[in-house]
Amino acid sequence: MTNRSDTTLNRGEKRVILASSLGTVFEWYDFYLYGSLAAVISKQFFSGANETAAFVYALLAFAAGFAVRPFGALVFGRLGDLVGRKYTFLVTIVIMGGATFAVGILPGYGEIGAAAPVILIALRLLQGLALGGEYGGAAIYVAEHAPAHRRGAHTSWIQTTATLGLFLSLIVIQITREVTGPAFDDWGWRIPFLVSAILLGISVWIRLKLEESPMFLKMKAEGTGSKAPLTESFGQWPNLRIVLIALFGAVAGQAVVWYGGQFYALFFLTQTLKVDATQTVSAGSRSSWPAWRWRR
Repeated sequence: MTNRSDTTLNRGEKRVILASSLGTVFEWYDFYLYGSLAAVISKQFFSGANETAAFVYALLAFAAGFAVRPFGALVFGRLGDLVGRKYTFLVTIVIMGGATFAVGILPGYGEIGAAAPVILIALRLLQGLALGGEYGGAAIYVAEHAPAHRRGAHTSWIQTTATLGLFLSLIVIQITREVTGPAFDDWGWRIPFLVSAILLGISVWIRLKLEESPMFLKMKAEGTGSKAPLTESFGQWPNLRIVLIALFGAVAGQAVVWYGGQFYALFFLTQTLKVDATQTVSAGSRSSWPAWRWRR
């Protein structure tokens, strides 16, 4: 029988999980905004091409953020090992929030021509780098605060943040559509991106209050940190085998199902079936709620 003390979170653990999860929710909000508004963004930044090509280019820019996420994990993972988890958190959240806010004020193709999509893609790359470092870093930070027998349960809260980030982005988009009406496609779409400045301020405030990971401090004091993390992770078959199993045996399939269900369905409804965007966003926000409960 499991003792209540083994399953009940103490105050410190609750604070770490809540703070880490909230910050990660806001980062996923920033990252997913682009996908939810890809159809509008294609008209704003890729209007030099025909409608179909513009939408494809917008999706390629969306994919650019995913392409660099592994590099973000490598760069900020190593930075976290050198300077600490807390400071790496702050760097990634500022990069993500700053890049998202910049999209909200970036002039479109009609104002600055080809420079608009180039800058947009650069901002997407920054978002991908930040998320690649933040998501794994949040899980590590929570794990290093958790008891050894509760690490899986504690870090599972971080896994819920992707759905909550999408849920939050859809809610903000829906509210903005209702407030701005027909002007949404013209300038109203920028508001959800500008809201990221508020979320950035909250995230920085929350994470400044966090203490450094006790396991990291102990590792730093004893000098037991890895000297060659890339070699140890990818140059030794036992470790590489685990990486490959996790990547292609679990994560790849889960990602296809997740993004296919949440984003391709949205694109199909709006672009192919020509369903009103307000209705699709409303339906998407409702469908994300049971998905979040399932992930818990």
